[in-house]
Amino acid sequence: MRERRIAAAAATEASRQLERMEAPAEAGVGTAAAESPGKAGVQAAAAESPGRARVGTAAAELPGEAGVGTAAAQSPGEAGVGTAAAELPGKARRPVGKPVYVELAMRCTLEELWRHTQQPELHERWDARFSSIRYLPRGEGEAQRFVYTTRIGFGLAIEGSGATRERTGPDGVRVSALQFQSPQKLSLIRSGAGFWRYEPGERPGELRFLTRYTYSTRFGVVGRLLDRFVFRPLMGWATAWSFDRLRLWLEKGWPPELTLRLALVHAVTVALLSGLWLYEGLVPKLLLPSPEELRLLHGLGFGPEAARASLAALGVGEAALGAALLLGRSAGLLCWQGVLLAVLAAGALVSRPEQLAEPFNALTLTLPMLGLTAVALLARPFAPRAGRCRRRPSAAGAAQGRSDTDSSSRSLDGTDASINER
Repeated sequence: MRERRIAAAAATEASRQLERMEAPAEAGVGTAAAESPGKAGVQAAAAESPGRARVGTAAAELPGEAGVGTAAAQSPGEAGVGTAAAELPGKARRPVGKPVYVELAMRCTLEELWRHTQQPELHERWDARFSSIRYLPRGEGEAQRFVYTTRIGFGLAIEGSGATRERTGPDGVRVSALQFQSPQKLSLIRSGAGFWRYEPGERPGELRFLTRYTYSTRFGVVGRLLDRFVFRPLMGWATAWSFDRLRLWLEKGWPPELTLRLALVHAVTVALLSGLWLYEGLVPKLLLPSPEELRLLHGLGFGPEAARASLAALGVGEAALGAALLLGRSAGLLCWQGVLLAVLAAGALVSRPEQLAEPFNALTLTLPMLGLTAVALLARPFAPRAGRCRRRPSAAGAAQGRSDTDSSSRSLDGTDASINER
């Protein structure tokens, strides 16, 4: 109980400090926070600067909560360096790990973007992190509560709940702050918070849509390690991929269901091409040198020793190309490997043209691979790509974020000390 009182008092003092920073004459921290009457619990929103472990907090109470929660705070002038970091009702747990940050420019209207991100039936169509989202009844002045489900396969699903509040600044910038939690023991995420920010982009008619969020985990040290090296990178990738999927929907009019299918087509064809190159490079050339492959090189004028050395070098090159296709997936690499396919097939047919009478030959292998290359290139423009998103704030935004976080952290240091003395 004493720890809970200390946490609540610290969050309340942080709220006062950040409210003072919000004065119009300053470039302080804008918060999406509000307090619900009749509750003693406080919800804290963190503004965290990249590269720092210090967290400044602002208080906001969501209805029905009696513990410590969070909302989001961000400097209006920065490039999206705010974060909502969090602890949910009844828990004094700090988030661990680096916050997830994703930013993407989109050419659409603010109302279109707001509608596609705030209406559950539209949101769940483009966001790969959720299978379903449902809003709960909302009273006047209350936060919007919601429940969500994420299917993870094998008949299993993660369920959770959360609450969100919206705020529009004097410059028209909108912020939607949220907190979320899952009571399921199966869920690695215990609780967390974050925000979405909608602001004008650098070019006319362009919007900048960004998010930053963090969360606390279950399962102790094992959970933290799993989150750091597997789950959090996957969450960041899924967020960025979903943002680009939303962009294609708003800019091109391509439904999320279509882009998902074409993304799968692209991924499968590239994986097949990669697997074929890896097999052709490793098995018949490096691990088990094929007599047929050596005969093809002899037919091109190579001696026995030169043929073996050339076959091994060719195997290394093909295996490296297969790995590069799997990791890179660039359009240029797809085109170049198509050209290489044609060159290798032509060399094999010149060396031994009689192989065309055999059931499996260079031509029957090359043509399907060229077909896969064409399919991958055709599907690529329709496939969302996480790489289109910015994953770190700009330098100017990071500097502003550090300044705001330093000032709020210094105020909190004194507050914590005075509370502990009592």
